[in-house]
Amino acid sequence: MPDTVVVTMEEAVRRADEVRSRGGIVVLANGCFDLLHVGHVRYLEGARREGDFLVVAVNSDRSVRRLKGPGRPILAEQDRAELVAALRPVDLVFVFDDPTVDQVIRRLRPHVHAKGTDYTKESVPERETMARIGGRVVIVGDAKSHSTRDLLVRIRKLTGQAKP
Repeated sequence: MPDTVVVTMEEAVRRADEVRSRGGIVVLANGCFDLLHVGHVRYLEGARREGDFLVVAVNSDRSVRRLKGPGRPILAEQDRAELVAALRPVDLVFVFDDPTVDQVIRRLRPHVHAKGTDYTKESVPERETMARIGGRVVIVGDAKSHSTRDLLVRIRKLTGQAKP
């Protein structure tokens, strides 16, 4: 398997099809990954344990702004994608622009969709899409005790800056 790379969604679909044709288990994880922290690493390590090939969909800058509000993201989408791609558990990364990964799931057809512990299986927005394709949803990672929002508050406090 080639080294971890940032690719287009079309290339991710092609590579996932190759893995699936060899009997491998494809896992999808997704997120903003703005200011990478240990919670992200533990989430991706947990996701990787669920299969043979971990594909990570990183929210575009536009979708992060929609989800997190003004002033976010801190890092540009390509930078965030490269950082995630550099992590050992990750095989492929691509940037997506939708509010959920439902469309990504329909195209990629992963066996497993991994979400962090800030979700329950019942609260995962894409759970019905995964059920329709015959896949499963798993909750992985450590307890949600790390967040980019908390890091930003701490940085602002340490530097004497007001909250946005």
